[in-house]
Amino acid sequence: RNIKKRVAIFLDEFPVSVPVVNEPILNGSAIISGGFTVDAAKQLSIQLNAGALPVPITIVQQETVDASLGTEAVQKTAIAGLVGVGLVALFMVLYYGWKGLLADLALGVYALITIAIYKLVPVTLTLPGIAGLLLSIGMAVDSNILIFERMKEELRMGKPFDLAMTLGFGRAWDSIKDANVATLFTCFILFNPFEFEFLNRSGMVRGFALTLALGIFVSLFTGIVVTRTFLRLFLKESMEKKDIQKGTRA
Repeated sequence: RNIKKRVAIFLDEFPVSVPVVNEPILNGSAIISGGFTVDAAKQLSIQLNAGALPVPITIVQQETVDASLGTEAVQKTAIAGLVGVGLVALFMVLYYGWKGLLADLALGVYALITIAIYKLVPVTLTLPGIAGLLLSIGMAVDSNILIFERMKEELRMGKPFDLAMTLGFGRAWDSIKDANVATLFTCFILFNPFEFEFLNRSGMVRGFALTLALGIFVSLFTGIVVTRTFLRLFLKESMEKKDIQKGTRA
C-alpha cells in the first residue's frame, strides 16, 4: 500500500532521507537508489548506521539536582569577603588614624562605583567573580598604604603636611602604576578577548579577569583621586580651624 509513497528516515528528529518506495519491502532490508555521488552515499550510510541501535533506549532513573549548593557557596564567600573587608577597614583606622578613616571612606566610594558598573555592564557575580572583586579591593587598600607610608617618610623629614601629601602621592604613583598595569596585562590574557585557542576560554576564569580588571580601574580612581580629595578637604578644614583659633586668641 506504500508503493510510490515517500518514507521519511529521521535521526535525532532531523530527516536524513525521504526516499520513494518503488517495490514492496519483504525481507526487512531495502536499497536507496538515486543520483548520489560517492561522498554523498558514504555520508548517508554513516548517518543511517549511526541510528542503528541494537536495543531501544528506556529511562531507568531520572534525578534533578538544583543549584542550592552553588548558591550557598556564593553566599558564604560573600559573607567571608565582607568580614575581610571590615577587618581591613578596621586595621586602616587603628594604624593610620584619621587618614585610615578617609581611606575607608574612599573604599566606600569604590564599592558604590563598582556596584554601579556591575549593574551597567552587567556582571554576574560567581565565585571567581567575587574573588576578583575582593582581590581588587585589596589592591585598592594597598595603594593607600603605599601613599600613606610615603607621606610618613616626608613628614619625618620635617616637611609640612600639604607638601608631604603631594610628594607622597607623586612618589607612590610609580609603584602603584607598575603593579596595576602588570595585573591588567594578566587580566587581558585571562579574558582572552581574541579567542586564541592556546589561551583560556573558560567563562569562570573570564569572570574573574573581568571583575578584577574593573576593580583595578575603579581602585586607581578612588585611591589617587578620591583619597587625595578627602585629604585636601580635611587639610583645608583643619587649617581654617587653626586660623579661627589664632584669631580668637589674638
